Amino acid sequence: MGINRDALYSIGKGFYRDPEESPSFSKLTLRFRTAREDVESVSLILPEDGRELSMRWHSNDFYFDYYEIETEVEDKPLFYYFKIRKGEECLHYNRLGVTEDLREQYAFSVFPDFFVPSWVKGAVMYQIFVDRFYNADGKNNVEDREYIYLGRPVSAVQDWNAKIEPFDVHRFYGGDLEGVWKKLDYLCYLGVEVLYFNPLFVSPSNHKYDTQDYDHIDPHLGRLVEDGGEVLLPGETENRKASKYSIRSTEKANLEASDALFRDFVAACHARGMRVIIDGVFNHCGSFHRYMNASFFYKTGEGNPYPFGAFESYQSPYREYFEFAKKTEADWPYNDSYEKWWGNDTLPKLNYENAEALEEEIINVARKWISAPYFCDGWRLDVAADLGHSEAYNHSFWKKFRKAVKEANPEAVILAEHYGNPAAWLKGEEWDSIMNYDAFMEPVSWFLTGMEKHSDRAMPETYGDGVLFFNTMRYNMANIPENALDACMNQLSNHDHSRFMTRTNRRVGRIKADIDDAAVGIDPALFRLAAMLLLTWPGAPTLFYGDEVGVCGWTEPDCRRPFPWGEEDMELLDYHRYLLFHHKKLPALRNGALMLLEAGPNYAVYARITERQVAIIVLYTGETECTLPIPVWKAGVSDKMQMRRILKTDYRGYNAGQTCRFSKNGMIDCRMWAKTGKIYIVDLEEIEKSK
Repeated sequence: MGINRDALYSIGKGFYRDPEESPSFSKLTLRFRTAREDVESVSLILPEDGRELSMRWHSNDFYFDYYEIETEVEDKPLFYYFKIRKGEECLHYNRLGVTEDLREQYAFSVFPDFFVPSWVKGAVMYQIFVDRFYNADGKNNVEDREYIYLGRPVSAVQDWNAKIEPFDVHRFYGGDLEGVWKKLDYLCYLGVEVLYFNPLFVSPSNHKYDTQDYDHIDPHLGRLVEDGGEVLLPGETENRKASKYSIRSTEKANLEASDALFRDFVAACHARGMRVIIDGVFNHCGSFHRYMNASFFYKTGEGNPYPFGAFESYQSPYREYFEFAKKTEADWPYNDSYEKWWGNDTLPKLNYENAEALEEEIINVARKWISAPYFCDGWRLDVAADLGHSEAYNHSFWKKFRKAVKEANPEAVILAEHYGNPAAWLKGEEWDSIMNYDAFMEPVSWFLTGMEKHSDRAMPETYGDGVLFFNTMRYNMANIPENALDACMNQLSNHDHSRFMTRTNRRVGRIKADIDDAAVGIDPALFRLAAMLLLTWPGAPTLFYGDEVGVCGWTEPDCRRPFPWGEEDMELLDYHRYLLFHHKKLPALRNGALMLLEAGPNYAVYARITERQVAIIVLYTGETECTLPIPVWKAGVSDKMQMRRILKTDYRGYNAGQTCRFSKNGMIDCRMWAKTGKIYIVDLEEIEKSK
């Protein structure tokens, strides 16, 4: 008989790699699993220098033999894979599993001195788009016509439940930090451990990705204590009496009060054991920023508080902060040929390569908010791979950024927004981890809905294809070091994409001016499967505010609907509470090694494993009742080990009651109804008895 391929296993964590993260010039123990008394030899292959090192037999249990080797980690990356022999048969095993594809990117990797903060691995995060979460301080609301944004007077939405409009960036619902503070009890009740905020710094839009001032919290999210006086509204042709709060967002007293509120808010979160991550938008700033001042928001020039912005004058000290197509002095004033992010006038791209002072300013911002007195716990970096104008500079900048952040706060995390292969940035010198689109959000969306994450495209053939799901995950996860993978921000929805609940309608769609059809045809049973997957997959499961109570919405801006306080789906909320409780309580679900067990049409089964516990998760997307044979032996579960089912969901609802069963010959027959998900837990204390 040939080698039992289903028994072969290793991973870069836990029992199979000790330690999981290594300092330079240290010892490293690696282990590999085979079926018991099945193979003749196991070798460690080091492709960098072509060495093949024989591994020694270490131990066995009821099903498996374990092989072990101790090797050296130097001050450079270590790549490895395994070779297994039996007679004439020779197999290779890397991050893809048993494979003939031995390219380096699929090898196991160790990056010396790459330490990801342990608190973020498996942590439950909650993303808040502040303007739409809760309005607690009506005194800081944006007022109608307070200023002009994108040619339109800003608007204060009076009805919290008012519909989102297709052009929405100038409409403010009034959510604020005080509102989040008042809802901390709710967030603790839910089980949240980390808050991630969309941008909080001064900005004229509701989304605030067009930063006006990196050094202060926006008073419309923070606190207003002072009258702003009368000003000329940007874009108006004559003086008029504006709202008395028209420049309150830049009044010193209001900025100081808002910064102090944020300082106290973070302290209140820390007192509850919650962490706070903030959004850093450093690829571009806003045209309102004093660097550019394209909207004449700041009083500039001789006799005024600020120097000319780059838009206004060739002599501006900030001219080199941007790249202008028209460069002669005659092209000023009001030179609008600056490079624009995605062509948006309000998003001038920052030109770091020509402005050493700009780089220093942004690095100082990076230090400021994760240091005293604010003590934020990390940064989420907007479009991080696009910063700068060359790959070489991009990597150079993020290395400086990491050094500054880690020196100021070694426990601060650096999470980057990134699409595509992030491997070049995840070597221990730049980012800690990423927002996980390619190795989570996108494959999960295809598997459970057959929809692209914006609801812009449907591929029904991907719906329920467990083999495609597993293969996609294998390849995309292999691009991420395992310690970074444990810290990935995994999401079903966020501020840029359609709500996952809406994707369960499996229809292509966008927001319409007169019709709200985002909740038409939705399938809560599919959503519950998605939530189960989110809370049982490796990484930091991240809820987008309101997902836990059934908020719907097409892609942005419709996904940014206000939280429906008083109209929540309480059954769905309780379901999330059960999932979060088990994720936080059970080591296997929080930090266990991933093992892909079985997949096929309409189903996927996987395990999370620690030395003391196994979790087995079964997901079935089909419409008809069936029985799935599950090979629990692959996860080390013997027939004498009790399996507890701690949660079940199907088309009828969910059941949090516990039932117990045992496998037979290493298999269980799992009865499935339409759209069923189950979580089984096995405590492995009995493994020692079975050896």
